[in-house]
Amino acid sequence: MHKDMSYQAVMARKNEIMKQAIGIDYSVFESGTIAFDYERMMRETGYTLEEMQSIQGSTGVGNTPLLELRNLTALARKFAPKGKGARIFIKDEASNPSGSFKARRAANAVYHAKKLGYKGVIAATSGNYGAAVASQAAMQGLKCIIVQECYDSKGVGQPEIIEKARKCEAYGAEVVQLSVGPELFYTFLKLLEETQYFNASLYTPFGIAGVETLGYELAVQFREKEGRDPDVVVCTNAGGGNLTGTARGLIKSGAEGVQVVGASVNLQGLHMASDKQFNRKSFTTGHTGFGIPFSTWPDRSDVPRSAARPLRYMDRYVTVSQGEVFYMTEALAQLQGLERGPAGNTSLAAAFSIAQELDQDQIIVVQETEYTGAGKHIQAQLSFARQNGIEIKFGNPKEEIPGTNIILPENPGLIQAKDIDMDKIRRSYIHNSIETTGIAYVSKTDIEFLSQDAKVSVDFVKQVLREKNVQIEE
Repeated sequence: MHKDMSYQAVMARKNEIMKQAIGIDYSVFESGTIAFDYERMMRETGYTLEEMQSIQGSTGVGNTPLLELRNLTALARKFAPKGKGARIFIKDEASNPSGSFKARRAANAVYHAKKLGYKGVIAATSGNYGAAVASQAAMQGLKCIIVQECYDSKGVGQPEIIEKARKCEAYGAEVVQLSVGPELFYTFLKLLEETQYFNASLYTPFGIAGVETLGYELAVQFREKEGRDPDVVVCTNAGGGNLTGTARGLIKSGAEGVQVVGASVNLQGLHMASDKQFNRKSFTTGHTGFGIPFSTWPDRSDVPRSAARPLRYMDRYVTVSQGEVFYMTEALAQLQGLERGPAGNTSLAAAFSIAQELDQDQIIVVQETEYTGAGKHIQAQLSFARQNGIEIKFGNPKEEIPGTNIILPENPGLIQAKDIDMDKIRRSYIHNSIETTGIAYVSKTDIEFLSQDAKVSVDFVKQVLREKNVQIEE
């Protein structure tokens, strides 16, 4: 008897499909209310740090260079107050086999899939993760399908996404390209069920745990190079896995005093699922269209409980404009001789600004770079923006309106990271926890979980719950 493959039927079976495709029974971690045992989930379904280092090392992943950007530091000091201008470093993750830090996530996920006996892997992503999964699958001898949200309804695709599809195909993956909209998750589920392949999700425990090696490695390298930990680590933030994994690795290294900053490109006002607005943005990841929703409700991902929970670890969250990131991309190439892609340069733009707040003997590090290619290049992105009616000009980036213009700073002194109100984000997360679950009564266990997950006090959680007229256990 054939299964009903209609949209409604497949979506109704999503939990069953996911359980089969991941090999994790998420229900064992649940409390039945808001809370779940996050650390147990990470502990019981992940790998030890040593195991992950061995898995990644076997395919040439990790041990990437730590580079000091002396010329960019000197430039920042020209615009900083006297005595300010921290030393800027980057962790050059473009040195990984697929050209980004996501090789760390993919190495763990694909290794785990092979260990469990799956014949292939599937990932739903338009980003670097698809290339990483495809690369690792090729190394492990597994089949690979990448499902990619690529086009608007007119069949026009983002040059950056098209470039990533090319890279996935170069590694032997089959790429299923879709237009923007709800068909992505439906197609993804259908393929998982039909092929019985492994769901190499970005948000599984072993995927997030794979990034822990990055944070750990970063701390070890600084101790060897500088005899100390860095003061600030800046992570480009989208779905939250980059920041979560890096922060957990720093903690495992004992570097708990490091300030962890999330950075996203400001795309306020653009709806990521809008057909008309899809091609009016010049960044396909690392922007607020992912960063804000996944911070305020991480369990919107393609697994029942996301292992990426950025609010647990984020000390500060800033945004930069599209023009500022493009400017820093050129500055990195022309002043440091490093041509790298847009994702890492998002946090580099933020770090350039934040460095000017810090003393000269302090250290700020951008914890990842990514490869660049024809479609990712600044000229391809700006040309595509012009074709879509976006005005490109020099001026003050503060005046940039996403979807209308891209303003390149007239001088580097105009690059200024803008702080997001963390308490507002945390309140939104607590509100979403209530509204999404429909819970009318919140237990002490739930309150303690929300306190940890939002990195706030128990009193803060209770205050927000009372404002929502939710009954709480005292």
